[in-house]
Amino acid sequence: MLDPVRFIANLSTGEMGYAIACEARRRGFQVTLISGPTALLPPRGIRYVPIVTVADLDRALQKYFPKCDGLVMAAAVGDFIPVKQSIRKISRQKTWRVLFRQSPDLVQKYARKKGDRIVVGFALETGNWLSRSREKLRKKYLDGIVANYYSTRHNPFGKTQVHVALMDRTKTRLFRLPSKPAFARQMLNWVIALARARKYNR
Repeated sequence: MLDPVRFIANLSTGEMGYAIACEARRRGFQVTLISGPTALLPPRGIRYVPIVTVADLDRALQKYFPKCDGLVMAAAVGDFIPVKQSIRKISRQKTWRVLFRQSPDLVQKYARKKGDRIVVGFALETGNWLSRSREKLRKKYLDGIVANYYSTRHNPFGKTQVHVALMDRTKTRLFRLPSKPAFARQMLNWVIALARARKYNR
């Protein structure tokens, strides 16, 4: 937030996270959906936790992460936040300088203390998307990562086809699917397989 009515945002619609939450609920899992502002309606049968800021997300994760078996971090969390936030609307000015600081890397923070939990992250890149995503998989202590990319020919936001890679520590699998609900079914199969393999290898 810059002031009470202005904020920094991105193109994410929440479609992916909601599709995954709905598929998990359909399979009988108890689901907590932590969601930023979106035009989507909260799904029925799912604990819905609305948030606005990175700090809100951190507080929600502090509360719910210890009680879960897995975390799928599909949230498009901003990498930078303003150093100062005005409590009043900032008046129009010819120039306005805003200083940003790096926001906390929440998926890394919670993956580092996951214990027996499965933690899956998401990566969106504009170049070298597979190699950069694999590096994030390693650096952030993740069990798996969903790699995606943005280009002038491929916009992954909203109700679109899905072209992603599912990466774990040993394999990379490319998927091209007609919708995000279709992808959610494939992804849940993958997450369950990761959880079973981890349990078996302990």
